[in-house]
Amino acid sequence: MIDIQIADDHKMVVESLSRMINESGVAQVTGKYYDLKSCREGLTQGIPGILLLDIELPDGDGVDFCAEAKKNYPGLRIIMLTSYKEFNIARHALHNGALGYVLKNAEPEEIFAGIQAVSRGEQFLCEEIDLLLKDKKDTKATWLTNREKEILRYTADGCTAKETAELIFRDVETVKTCRKNLFLKLQVRNMAELIKKGYEMKLI
Repeated sequence: MIDIQIADDHKMVVESLSRMINESGVAQVTGKYYDLKSCREGLTQGIPGILLLDIELPDGDGVDFCAEAKKNYPGLRIIMLTSYKEFNIARHALHNGALGYVLKNAEPEEIFAGIQAVSRGEQFLCEEIDLLLKDKKDTKATWLTNREKEILRYTADGCTAKETAELIFRDVETVKTCRKNLFLKLQVRNMAELIKKGYEMKLI
C-alpha cells in the first residue's frame, strides 16, 4: 500500500479524494492538511510515500512550498493536484521538484496511474498537462480564475493587498498568493508589468 498525505484547503475535495484512494486497494491516506502550517508540522512526524499538494492554499503557494519541502526532505515525492492548467505554473512546479502534475478533474484511473508512477520514482503528467508542455504554442493561452481576475482589477485600481482582501472578503495571504500566481501566469516581474500586461491582454 502506498502511503499518501494530502494538502488541500477544500475539505470536500480532501474527503472525496481520501475515500476514493482508501477504497482503491492501491494506496492509503495517512494524513490530511488544510494549510501549509499543518503540513509542515505533519512532515516533521514522518515522510509519506507521496504528498498530494494543491497550489493555492490559504497561507501560501504550493509551488513555492514544493521547493521548500524538497530541500528539507529530498526523498519526498510530490504530486501537484490542482485546477491550474497553465504552462508556466506546471513548468515551475516541476522545476521546484514536483514529480507529478495532475488536474483535479482528471479521471480516477489517471490519478491512480500518477500515484503508482510517482511511487516508482517516475515523472507523471496527466494527459492535458503533458500535451500542454509539449506544445509550446499553448504558452500564449492564459487562463485566469474569477478570483484572479477580480484581484487583478483591484490591483490595477491601486488597491493594496490588505484593501483587496477586505473587498473580496478573504485574508491578505490569499491575495498575495493569487498575485504570485498572476506573476507566473502572465510572466511579469513586478506590479507595473502586471497591470500593463493585464491591459494588453484585455484581462482588465
